[in-house]
Amino acid sequence: MAKVILTHEVSGLGIAGDVIDVKDGYARNYLVPRKLATPWSAGAEKQIEGLRQARRAKEIATIEGAQAARDALQSAPVTVSVKAGEAGRLFGAVSPADIADAIGDRATVDKRRIHIAQPIKALGEYQVKVSLHTDVAATVTVNVVAAK
Repeated sequence: MAKVILTHEVSGLGIAGDVIDVKDGYARNYLVPRKLATPWSAGAEKQIEGLRQARRAKEIATIEGAQAARDALQSAPVTVSVKAGEAGRLFGAVSPADIADAIGDRATVDKRRIHIAQPIKALGEYQVKVSLHTDVAATVTVNVVAAK
């Protein structure tokens, strides 16, 4: 088993700053080359603390703040304008970054916290889950419309 420090959130493993044990091959062939983790060392404690502080600064500090952001997000649908063809098919797909940009001033949302169940490749209305805090999530209605 290899001990590594996560530098980014990895689904199923943890979030940035967590120290985890994974199989050697998984760490060597997947996590470290993609810069999702760094090998753990005795001098890495400062790096871990720096990651935790950066994560705390980005996260919504309290559950009350996350609930207020959830209410703001769920109050009205988010509209995303994209290029579309004749039959309403999109040129590409709507990404979490597009949705985060459309949310804009309602709440500060990291694109990695937006979970799209199926790729959005057509015009219409979709439901997207946004994780605001470890205990608070919002279901946001996204209207995809053709750009003019």
